[in-house]
Amino acid sequence: MNTLTVGFIGLGLIGGSIAKVLKKNRPDIYTIAYNRSEAPLRQAVADGVIDKASQIDESFLACDFIFLCTPVEYNSVYLEKLTPFIKKGCIVTDVGSVKGYIHHTVEQLGLEDCFIGGHPMAGSEKTGYSNASDILLENAFYAITPTKSTTNDMLARYIELVKLTGAIPVVLEPEHHDYSVAGISHVPHIIAASLVNLIKHSDDENGTMKLLAAGGFKDITRIASSSPEMWEQICTTNTDAIVKLLGDYIDYLTRIKNIVSSKEHAALNAFFDEARQYRNSVADGRRGPIISEHVVYCTIQDREGALLDIISRITASHISIKNLAIVNNRDSEEGALKIFFNDELDKLAAINVLGESVVQ
Repeated sequence: MNTLTVGFIGLGLIGGSIAKVLKKNRPDIYTIAYNRSEAPLRQAVADGVIDKASQIDESFLACDFIFLCTPVEYNSVYLEKLTPFIKKGCIVTDVGSVKGYIHHTVEQLGLEDCFIGGHPMAGSEKTGYSNASDILLENAFYAITPTKSTTNDMLARYIELVKLTGAIPVVLEPEHHDYSVAGISHVPHIIAASLVNLIKHSDDENGTMKLLAAGGFKDITRIASSSPEMWEQICTTNTDAIVKLLGDYIDYLTRIKNIVSSKEHAALNAFFDEARQYRNSVADGRRGPIISEHVVYCTIQDREGALLDIISRITASHISIKNLAIVNNRDSEEGALKIFFNDELDKLAAINVLGESVVQ
């Protein structure tokens, strides 16, 4: 690659993370950014992540790539404003989780020859540049949706840039992408939010359900903390796929409700077993970033230095720790400390080192 100039419209969690990882892996890349609020932009300039803060103007004519990183409907608005400032050969892309909507705008504006849709399958319930990270996209799938006018050279250039973020490129048709993410992302977010609201409206005046909410409830509803504005726009731009799958889910819930009501033991067992087997096939997969977790649970005393003692024993044996979690309220997990390792060998070595503190 020659020296590149990359522009950003919007510098939140995803835009900020892409800018950070590009600067980390290619410090020579020159970055230009526009953001509606100035504080994140000033911080990004101070961090050395963005070289030039700009309005949407002639500055973007220097860009080889431009990322649209605002909510889905806003991306279409900004794309129209950006149109006079796209030089020949520049690739314009977005990071929205709905692709059909932006592709429709691209067709209306006659920009099929310079646009390639993108959707990094990574994120967090946290938002904003302050939560951006240069490892957010690492080993995440990155959906790529070319137009009918995308050349092989354009696609190759774009894939090369995506790989620079540490993500794994997957090329899809926009409609195929939207139906797929409706199933594995959009509908689950709606379900999580509806479950939280169900508990809110079903709880007693003392908040007993909220008090007792433990690991299972928190795990399944974590994503309900995501940006309401973003999910409002996702629902209004991927409506058909979401409504279709929600309808299927409502029908399925009705069947399960009837099975529970009739106390059909065999049918209940089959329902949970089918889900368990399919979920385990996802957790144990070897395609891309979804891999089985190598986890050890430990008891840990409530005393000063207890956590440091466990970590020191592991690191002294040259075992790499991938992540740590303190399990404060737990309903289905034993042990107060959850330690993640990179592979099974590290996990087994840690079990040997920690001895009786491991909960088998």
